[in-house]
Amino acid sequence: MSGAQHPPAVAATLASWHRMITAGELGGLPALLHPDATFRSPMAFKPYASAKAVNLILTTVFGVFEDFVYHRELASDDGLSAVLEFSARVGDKQLKGIDLIRVDAEGRITDFEVMIRPLSGLQALGEQMGQRIGPLLAAFKTPS
Repeated sequence: MSGAQHPPAVAATLASWHRMITAGELGGLPALLHPDATFRSPMAFKPYASAKAVNLILTTVFGVFEDFVYHRELASDDGLSAVLEFSARVGDKQLKGIDLIRVDAEGRITDFEVMIRPLSGLQALGEQMGQRIGPLLAAFKTPS
């Protein structure tokens, strides 16, 4: 990762993502997702497959997080990946994390991976996500 620049389509997608987060409205997210997008959860080893899964997970987690703020953004050398550092709260648990977002040349998100620390924050998030959409997520797990 370096201070590389994103190609215009990637920059436009990331700008749209940031606008949605700032506005607190993710209704435009499906238009940013590649149909075969994957979500890599900090709670599960296997990724969740499909734009529908990514949309469900991200819109749900955005409803769980409180005081969500992005702090830094780094770009990969090819400009197709971004690392976004964030902080948030789930109930009384503070957490820090990164979103690793891979975008194709057309500006569609192909891979969204999240890493979170500390464990207590991750556990609080996992509990809330399980209560809200746990049964729905099983259908989106990639096969062995």
